[in-house]
Amino acid sequence: MEIKVLGTGCAKCKTQEKYVQDAVAEANVEATVEKEEDIMKIMQYGVMATPAIVIDNEVVAKGRVLSVKEIVKLITQ
Repeated sequence: MEIKVLGTGCAKCKTQEKYVQDAVAEANVEATVEKEEDIMKIMQYGVMATPAIVIDNEVVAKGRVLSVKEIVKLITQ
């Protein structure tokens, strides 16, 4: 599983990245977590509001910080 956290480096984006890392550890899944801060690459996903989460090239959340519990649900479906 490949997870990307899209965001320009603001506090919310950094928080979201930490929550994603925590959720991967809690769910005990094999996943690579990557932070994308390049605005041009973020826009390629059609995302205009950050933070956003992309799982296996599919945008699953954007514009708000998801909780660890919400992220665990997304990665264990």
